[in-house]
Amino acid sequence: MKKIFTGKIWTIAVAVLTFLIAVSAAWIGVRYYISMDFYQTPSMFLEGEYAVDGGEWQAIDADKPVTDHFHQIVFKGRIPEKLSTYFKNVTISSKNVWYTIKTSDGTVLCSYRFEDEKIKYDYIPDKPMALRLSDTPGYKVNGFSAADFTEYYGVSPDEELFFEVEYPYDNALVSFCDCVSITAYYNDGIYLRFFFEALPFVGLFILVCFFGLFFFPVASFILGKVDYRYLAFGFLSFFWGLYMIMQSVSNYLNLWIYDPTVCLLLDKIAEYCFVTALLLYFKANMRKKRMRLVANIILTVFLLGEISVYLLHLCGNADLTASSMMMNIVAAVCMAVMIALLCVEMKGNRNALFFLLSWVPLMITAVLDILDGFIHFPGSHYFNYGLTVTMIVQIVALIFNLRQQYLNMIRYEQMQKELYEAKVSVMVSQIRPHFMYNALSSIAMMCTLDPETAQEATVTFADYLRGNMDSLKQTAPVPFEVELAHLKKYLYIEKLRFADLLNVEYDIQATDFRLPLLSIQPLVENAVKHGVGMKEDGGTVKISTRETENAYEVIVEDDGVGFDTNAEKPDDGRSHVGMENTKKRLHDMCGGEVIITSAIGKGTTAKVILPKEGQTDENTVR
Repeated sequence: MKKIFTGKIWTIAVAVLTFLIAVSAAWIGVRYYISMDFYQTPSMFLEGEYAVDGGEWQAIDADKPVTDHFHQIVFKGRIPEKLSTYFKNVTISSKNVWYTIKTSDGTVLCSYRFEDEKIKYDYIPDKPMALRLSDTPGYKVNGFSAADFTEYYGVSPDEELFFEVEYPYDNALVSFCDCVSITAYYNDGIYLRFFFEALPFVGLFILVCFFGLFFFPVASFILGKVDYRYLAFGFLSFFWGLYMIMQSVSNYLNLWIYDPTVCLLLDKIAEYCFVTALLLYFKANMRKKRMRLVANIILTVFLLGEISVYLLHLCGNADLTASSMMMNIVAAVCMAVMIALLCVEMKGNRNALFFLLSWVPLMITAVLDILDGFIHFPGSHYFNYGLTVTMIVQIVALIFNLRQQYLNMIRYEQMQKELYEAKVSVMVSQIRPHFMYNALSSIAMMCTLDPETAQEATVTFADYLRGNMDSLKQTAPVPFEVELAHLKKYLYIEKLRFADLLNVEYDIQATDFRLPLLSIQPLVENAVKHGVGMKEDGGTVKISTRETENAYEVIVEDDGVGFDTNAEKPDDGRSHVGMENTKKRLHDMCGGEVIITSAIGKGTTAKVILPKEGQTDENTVR
């Protein structure tokens, strides 16, 4: 069922990606072949000049965006004939600026100022001004008609008009094209512009939101355990899509939302939620406890700052635009510290290098956007480009990672099947009929000679058999103490048979490790049966453990007859699968290995080496 469901998930993922590519290609074709004379987006609705902050006058180029940084900018000139005769209507979409259109004698034709808007809406009793802050322009959409100027104000087509724009914040300069957008049209042009320019991206990023919330969390669950990296990235993808949707529709929000300040609030909430999700994703990729503690502190600092700017905005003390520059700096610092923590944690991990490098475009573009508020760079919105590159790389990398985990899951299930078969073989090999006959014969003799010992031996033998049967249910490595207790039961039974011919010694210096159940017993059995058991005067079997810098070692020694390790296995009809299964289980479940050395006439030593890396929860088969 899990495989079928996983296959469906991959089918859905491929279908969604294919659909996105097809829609993008189709829309490019529509944009290319359909004439866009329904509306135009000139840099300015006047022909003439403009001056920035009282500086020199410069010519207006209607085909070139005005990228100058400003606090106050004035445009003067006449309305072009095409706007007054063909398009007739103009819409101004503004962000965080006040503006006024007036004639040379000071007559106001169109204005967006708080005091003007308050007078305009005072007669609407059910439209409270609670969120309207007196010094906050917010996001505003205003329309006017050139015919209105001519009919109602008597403005001639050749008369010079002034368009004055003010950015009321002192924290940094902004680019004019980021604050004011012009749409010239004949009828419903602002909606046509939204349909052709914003709606495709809105649809695209709605799919991104759905993809993030659905694919990565569900894929994580069906892999058998909750991986918080994929959950965090799912939420990050959702808030990235939401952030990009707000970036696409921010120029149009006031068409549907009455209060310009609410439009600003929604845009900033989407932005800060995305940064929060980004910091959570960084934290989810940390494994060390100390690093996660520091990450929690950083995340808490950013959340407190985020809550503070919301409260300041809602209480009317400082709006989000006034606080945004400081919050952008805080966000950049938090991201830089998080990435630095990841660099420290992942030091020496080659697989982590790609993950860290994928965030370089985001960090560089974030710094450029912050510096752009103080030093004017050509172009703008570097952060969005860097973010898009980084997120695409992350999505592709995680999809490949999920695919690899899916393949590992299939291999794991196959390995579990093989391990089960191996455990059955081991269990059967440990309960051979001759061993049971010998054990029962020894107990039967004791019933006459020493009934108390016979009773104890019967209980020990029953516990031994139960331990062998329980091994079939055990799918994970067990503590060494469990294996050692089982070995002592086995050796107790064997000593009943061999009596003084078998001596057992223990040198247990380390016990804090795990290994597969019944993985040491085959080594001990070989030492008893083929080592000291083949020696006329018997011998000693010694079981030792010790801890080295990188591994734990279990050593089984005997001073029996020994054998030639280079000789071929005898063709005696036996399968010799017990030792091979033991080696395979140790390797697959713990990354361990078995090294056997022997000398004829001197004895045999079997050393089991268990790397400490194989003792972690992530590398332990469950």
